[in-house]
Amino acid sequence: MPNFNITNHIIVKKQHTETSAIRTQLPRTDFQEHSVPLYLTSSFVFEDAEDMRASFAEEKARTIYSRYANPNTDELIEKVCLMEGAERGFAFASGMAAVFSTFAALLDSGDHIVASRSVFGSTHTLFTSIFPKWGISHSYFPFDAPEQIESLIRPETRILYAESPTNPGVDILDLELLGEIARKHNLLLVIDNCFATPYLQQPIRFGADVVIHSGTKLMDGQGRVLAGLAVGAESLIDRIYRFARITGPALSPFNAWVLSKSLETLPVRVDRHCENALQVARFLESHKKVHWVKYPFLPSHPQYDLAKKQMKAGGCVVAFEVKGGVEGGRNFFDRIGLLSLSANLGDSRSIVTHPASTTHSKLSAKERAQSGITDGMVRISVGLEHPEDIIADLDQALSG
Repeated sequence: MPNFNITNHIIVKKQHTETSAIRTQLPRTDFQEHSVPLYLTSSFVFEDAEDMRASFAEEKARTIYSRYANPNTDELIEKVCLMEGAERGFAFASGMAAVFSTFAALLDSGDHIVASRSVFGSTHTLFTSIFPKWGISHSYFPFDAPEQIESLIRPETRILYAESPTNPGVDILDLELLGEIARKHNLLLVIDNCFATPYLQQPIRFGADVVIHSGTKLMDGQGRVLAGLAVGAESLIDRIYRFARITGPALSPFNAWVLSKSLETLPVRVDRHCENALQVARFLESHKKVHWVKYPFLPSHPQYDLAKKQMKAGGCVVAFEVKGGVEGGRNFFDRIGLLSLSANLGDSRSIVTHPASTTHSKLSAKERAQSGITDGMVRISVGLEHPEDIIADLDQALSG
């Protein structure tokens, strides 16, 4: 088995997440650098013919080619595995590459997925347009009715899948319950943990077999690079690795280096994101031009108690609806000044998005409604600006 993970090369003691994110790194070279260098190389050399043969035969663990593994991606993977409590992982060129590769590696033609209806728009398109061509089917359960899950399970069901919190509605699913159902029916539980990050939530603790991240979001934190990760049980990640090794969606060494450095500040950044987001959510909840607000750590959130059980804090995303229908929403977006209009999230800069016309526009109106996405929903990714400035911009945009 190839060693694309650096566990054996780093002395790791039991540490707090904040310490692991900073102190987990590659061994120093002869230059004794304090910050890990970039390994911008496509391939690696061998000592002799036997070394080359044995390496490709997987009789020895070593780095061969950056499509398979690279020291920078190894370091990133190791950090995320430590933070999530996972055995192994693989790093991808984007979050969607991680989602697609995980399903493609773990499923065969004829298999079936049971998933929460509230999934990211591109994931929905995978389920409805791509996988059916290969004989892979799916069934959705309402995110607020997990009691329907067992009625959807078939003999050919292999994976139970969910996001929590969901994108864009920030609804919370009971991960412990999902884990119990998966074990009862011998299913693999795959959880998208993008909104929470491993700092706020560790789905493996609740029974997840594989955890997926879009590193593009809070892990990077500054809107610079694309990345995705899948971490989990060694036997499952080995299947994902072997699929990715052939199909080629590997993360670049440069992006891995950026993300690994970003993880060093993830806890302090996410703490501030959450503090700001809670203040913004409270402001919006009291504004006369706002119909409703959803944020996991607002007591008014339908799954508030569950969020407090599963998460350390509520994350950076707030969902709300502007009064005035389509026209009210258009006026709001046209009047935004400080905040960015973008489809990204988890950036140091606050971002407002209209999911119905952007990230989830490929869903029909009925599908959006079933996922809790109204035409007037606004998703705000609350950044690291001073909260008073964020609130002031939202207030003037809402009041115009």
